[in-house]
Amino acid sequence: MRAVLWCNAELSATALVDSLLDDAELFGVDGGALRAEAAGYPISGVLGDLDSVDAADWQGLSTLLPDDAASDLAKALSHLQTQGYSEVDVVGIDGGCPDHILGIWAALTEVRGGLGIRLHHAGGITFRVHPLDDAFEFIIPKGKEFSVFALTECDAVNISGAKWNLAAEPLSFSTRGLHNQSLGKPISISTDGVLAVIVHD
Repeated sequence: MRAVLWCNAELSATALVDSLLDDAELFGVDGGALRAEAAGYPISGVLGDLDSVDAADWQGLSTLLPDDAASDLAKALSHLQTQGYSEVDVVGIDGGCPDHILGIWAALTEVRGGLGIRLHHAGGITFRVHPLDDAFEFIIPKGKEFSVFALTECDAVNISGAKWNLAAEPLSFSTRGLHNQSLGKPISISTDGVLAVIVHD
């Protein structure tokens, strides 16, 4: 099963949501439910600590996720995983203060493997690569850039099919993986930690 999570930040074009909703359910992450409603999208539920919405307005649709040790996004992703979802596309994440932006990326480290997570930004998509999942494979046009960031300490990162490859090499949170390039053939990435792979539109 696949879900779309609408967060409480900027969303430049609702056409993105339209392209994601085939065979997927739409959920609001706390105040993201209000943004979805204002844009005319019916949602299947509201997930989070519900401090930005009135739960009474969403009777029967709201799920309180009260853990103060995690962000609403991290809790929503984990909740959907327990409900049997295997893929989640996340929208409404652009803009905001630096701690909000870093918090979105940090959420990728707090969710168990087995859940495909894609963060949709203006101008690109971030794919979460987890050590418990299969290698992440994709094809993009020759010369097109992508970046790889280690969100946790990694002892063995493998990248093949790109201009700059790695063979079981360590990678930490740094700029080392910034602006790699496609050779126009399949690219494969695997890791023993958690990676964020950013592919530009």
